[in-house]
Amino acid sequence: MTSLRAARDFLLDHRTDYDTAYATFDWPRPEEFNFATDWFDGVLTAEHPNRAALRLIEADGTDASYTFAELSARSDQLAGWLRAEGVGRGTRILVLLSNQVELWETTLAAIKLGAVMIPATTLLAEADLRDRIDRGQVGAVIARAELAGGFAAVPGSYLRIAVGAPVEGWLRYEDSHLSTAPFAPDGPTRAGDSLLLYFTSGTTALPKLVEHTHLSYPVGYLSTMYWIGLRPGDVHLNVSSPGWAKHAWSCVFAPWLAGATICLYNYERFDAKAMLDTLRDAKVTTFCAPPTVWRMLIQQDLAAWRDQLSLRELAGAGEPLNPEVIETVQRAWGLTIRDGFGQTETTLQVGNPPGQRIKLGSMGRPMPGYRVDLVDPVSGEVGDEGEICVAMDPRPVGLMVGYRDDDERNDAAFEGGRYHTGDVASRDADGYITYVGRSDDVFKASDYRISPFELESVLIEHAAVAEAAVVPAPDELRLAVPKAYVVLAAGHEPSKELAGDILAHCRAHLAPYKRIRRLQFAMLASESGGWVADLPKTISGKIRRVELRAAEAAATGRPDGEFREEDFAS
Repeated sequence: MTSLRAARDFLLDHRTDYDTAYATFDWPRPEEFNFATDWFDGVLTAEHPNRAALRLIEADGTDASYTFAELSARSDQLAGWLRAEGVGRGTRILVLLSNQVELWETTLAAIKLGAVMIPATTLLAEADLRDRIDRGQVGAVIARAELAGGFAAVPGSYLRIAVGAPVEGWLRYEDSHLSTAPFAPDGPTRAGDSLLLYFTSGTTALPKLVEHTHLSYPVGYLSTMYWIGLRPGDVHLNVSSPGWAKHAWSCVFAPWLAGATICLYNYERFDAKAMLDTLRDAKVTTFCAPPTVWRMLIQQDLAAWRDQLSLRELAGAGEPLNPEVIETVQRAWGLTIRDGFGQTETTLQVGNPPGQRIKLGSMGRPMPGYRVDLVDPVSGEVGDEGEICVAMDPRPVGLMVGYRDDDERNDAAFEGGRYHTGDVASRDADGYITYVGRSDDVFKASDYRISPFELESVLIEHAAVAEAAVVPAPDELRLAVPKAYVVLAAGHEPSKELAGDILAHCRAHLAPYKRIRRLQFAMLASESGGWVADLPKTISGKIRRVELRAAEAAATGRPDGEFREEDFAS
């Protein structure tokens, strides 16, 4: 059986030889495995005790680093203290922490104990907390002290631990630093035991509860490590908030599988120049960010940083990245942002690994360890366009166990012996896969199939457009027509003239049947009572097209502020 070390080294040795890696990679499938004790302590700490495992840079200039040996010892101490307080194998821990050292200590300690982590964003409202406590069957909560008040009306007998200032009725996390309770694992960890429960962000219903094991996420992220191009000794910076699967991808497992340093820059409000300065000063070698961040970065004069950066690999994740953004960065830095596709339910399934030919607009080819079929949702036949489905013979290590306590969703997700992603794509003759959209985002106009992503990519090529979302708008003649909601780049103001210019740009770059026929400048109500230019999004940052679709479906007559193609007929 292939060991984790052998599988990791094989991918490192073949990091630019995709064909060999894909054809011959073999997932490690140990019966017993604990990432924290077997890998973090047993390999990384043993071999590189003084290498920085984690570096946290704050907006105020504070800069703290922690070595593998330090995090190993700190997580041992925390694990011993938690066990003395009743946390043990199988205890479900709801974690609400920011990018702070306690988050990584807690992660390692929970893994060592065999506890089950439920990562959560610090933005949750009371109803969200109730749902997680209830459906997650939570036995302990570890949260920032200022969030403790949100649990006042959330019933349950769960252990409460606050990080920071003392909170009445809560244990103080900092007391763990005084603990002398020794720690040793309670025997070996079964690789198939539950490790993580993720509440997905969802756009239409209650979040699904995704279950991963000690094998599926820690070992499954070999595919993500390969895609990013991580190497031992790298400094990897990923822009992501705790509580989401992408944070585990690039801020925990993938970098530490490679033996790299995880670097985080904590900002209150995103500042593109400050991020570029951080990339330079921290000598970051690999950088991953979501499309929204990349769109902000290209508003800067990137060429001015070209000779100051240590960057070798760039990646984009979260949603497909528009070709215009990739081309802008390539011209400025001589580096290509490489797209990839994965979900909370999996690790990286499809991507553009280092050294491979990039086709703009394509998210790449299946990663080693994954076989991807495109399945027609009606006929069930495999072809060149259809739903992205993961073959399960053999089952990829990086695939979830399933949706916890939800037989109906599991039956649908694993129908026909495949895992169904709910995303639609096409594949060309070279095997490159291009994202079309969520199956519920793709729509028909005049009986033509329309991909919102394709139209949005054309929209943001216009200099005035920073972000866009395309949805169907009802039309008496065509039943539906593409309508764009547009967020403008800095320095541009909404006007009829600008709307006409954007629509003219789309006419010049889109086939007639794909033409955007309506446009509205996106505005959302702000907390202060005014309006801000933005699109509705989930708290993980994904555009809620479902909300825009609903608004269009409910509209009676022409919405205020909407511009139509016929307004500009010559």
